[in-house]
Amino acid sequence: MNTTATSSGHTAPAAAPFPAADAGPAGNILEVQNLEVVYNDVVLVLKGLSLSVAKGSITTLLGANGAGKSTTLKAISGLLAGENGKATSGTVRYEGEAVHLQSPERMVRRGIFQVMEGRRIFQDLTVEENLRCGAYTQPAASYADNLEKVYEYFPRLRERRSQLAGYMSGGEQQMLAIGRAVMACPRLLLLDEPSLGLAPLLVEEIFDIVRRINRQEGVTVLLVEQNARMALSMADYGYIMENGRIVMDGKGSDLLHNPDVQEFYLGLTHGGEKRSYRDVKHYRRRKRWLG
Repeated sequence: MNTTATSSGHTAPAAAPFPAADAGPAGNILEVQNLEVVYNDVVLVLKGLSLSVAKGSITTLLGANGAGKSTTLKAISGLLAGENGKATSGTVRYEGEAVHLQSPERMVRRGIFQVMEGRRIFQDLTVEENLRCGAYTQPAASYADNLEKVYEYFPRLRERRSQLAGYMSGGEQQMLAIGRAVMACPRLLLLDEPSLGLAPLLVEEIFDIVRRINRQEGVTVLLVEQNARMALSMADYGYIMENGRIVMDGKGSDLLHNPDVQEFYLGLTHGGEKRSYRDVKHYRRRKRWLG
């Protein structure tokens, strides 16, 4: 994608023509079907993964480190090639069209934008220059309105618009990364660990803004997050990954109150009491809910 692809330093290859459109299931903006992804022609990360994202929804993807969550987002956004990864089978369909062979730049122009883990802002550019980078696929005439929209969502960015981004706090940099995505006017926003390294109050503020963007702009959100409680409390639907596969899915509220999810991700007993670290570690080894 525009900012993500540029931020990671990779030049997008020339895009092939779009495949002929296929009508997807009604109401789904994204369909991932039986996707397998390999890195360096050796390491199999995704093993027949399938999921769907309803238009206008917030969908979350949960899982332990190494489960394949970030790889899933990169397969959707076109960023796999820059990391020696490739989809060896399966399809990614966006608005009914197969898009898994498209370049990141083409995906941004189609309306898919990924905010990568670690924020990946341009530290030597000012806040406003970073935001301008996010707008390069949009008509110049819409720049001022989109910029004002970002400043309304993130007033702190307005205050720091002339400041070098590298001198901002982690929370402000995350706001900038999301604001840069908003400048691209996405229809599908992919968020990879937006709460990483942030204080709880900042996490609440950022997730509240994500909700507002979803509701007010109609932007569909696919969220990868390890803060399971926060993610499930705001998600319409959720998927849980283990070892490159989906092992459980359901409405966000149902997963939030699922006893096994509570014990595995939230550190609670089936009675709702907190468990000790030793108990949780033992439970993670057992993984009884996967059976």
